[in-house]
Amino acid sequence: MQSASVAHYRFLDLLKAVASNLIVLHHLAFYGPMVDHVKPVMPELIEWLETQARIAVQVFLVMGGFLAAKSLSPNGMPGLRAPLRAVTRRFIKLVPPFIAAMALAVAGAALAGMWMTHDSIGAAPTLAQFAAHGLLLHGVLGYESLSAGAWYVAIDLQLYALLTLLLWLAGRIAGGRPSGWLVPLLVAAGVGMSLFYFNLDADWDAWAPYFLGSYGLGALAWWASMPGRPLIGSALIAGAMLLLGGLALELAFRSRIAVALVTALTLVVVYRGGISFSTKRWPRVEYLGRISYAVFLVHFPVCLVINAAFTRFVPQSAWAQGGGMLLAWCASIVAGALFHRWVEIPLGRLGALPRGTGAQTRKTIEA
Repeated sequence: MQSASVAHYRFLDLLKAVASNLIVLHHLAFYGPMVDHVKPVMPELIEWLETQARIAVQVFLVMGGFLAAKSLSPNGMPGLRAPLRAVTRRFIKLVPPFIAAMALAVAGAALAGMWMTHDSIGAAPTLAQFAAHGLLLHGVLGYESLSAGAWYVAIDLQLYALLTLLLWLAGRIAGGRPSGWLVPLLVAAGVGMSLFYFNLDADWDAWAPYFLGSYGLGALAWWASMPGRPLIGSALIAGAMLLLGGLALELAFRSRIAVALVTALTLVVVYRGGISFSTKRWPRVEYLGRISYAVFLVHFPVCLVINAAFTRFVPQSAWAQGGGMLLAWCASIVAGALFHRWVEIPLGRLGALPRGTGAQTRKTIEA
């Protein structure tokens, strides 16, 4: 019989595989001229991909909070040893592959610019713009992103740092006394502030508080489903998640928050309930889950170059250009697999932590 941990990661891999591919398809439907020829033939599908598929990023935000809570505070206890070290290691883990992906994005834009002129091709970056990306400050400093989705990596680091701060603050409040409720309460308060204030104001969308609602729901989902917590405790945390999310949607319905809430509650049901989806392994799904972050990082320049090539060299019919979109989707997965093997894994070792220091051991998108 498979372990709960295996079932748990299998389900996360499934979520990551589906969400990352939806994001690729969203960008194919949103950027580039190929879709302009395909949309008249399949208007409803393209419209859905263009407007709704982007919400898949909420799945990554929830999983990011879930895995961060599991890593930083697996028992939900206050306090954190060496919080600055944990954040620094997270930065070192994220930035090298991100910089490599941004270099590919710049090269891809230059190549695409040789074959077409389009709004999706940005100007050549300045040194300051590239440096801001390297420091994950491009959003807060107001620089144009070098690649679609670059904002997420910066927000991931901010959210990780914010959760680390909340755990440290809980430790200061607890003063060394054990408390299994202080951390979930603090995070729930942060979720409420995000859902009822920050997430209602788009001016905050370059900062972690705007996304803390989704990320915090993921963290609460871990503490509701963690091994050893009494069932009544899990029910109370899940009830708080449902109450916060439900009131926020009643105040101002946001499909992104609805998706985040459903994802978080599903994680509680799956992991707390020990649900198994199969007695066999899903090697393809597991692999797509592992490479999902790499696909997220490199898909945009791949799609951009194929858009440009099909604009320059291929007939402008709906079926020919639709074939280009399909090719770009498949090529993004292949490029992600190569990037994962030859760039992400080697560079990721730079941020590896010794056992017991509290670094995340599995990546989300980390989207």
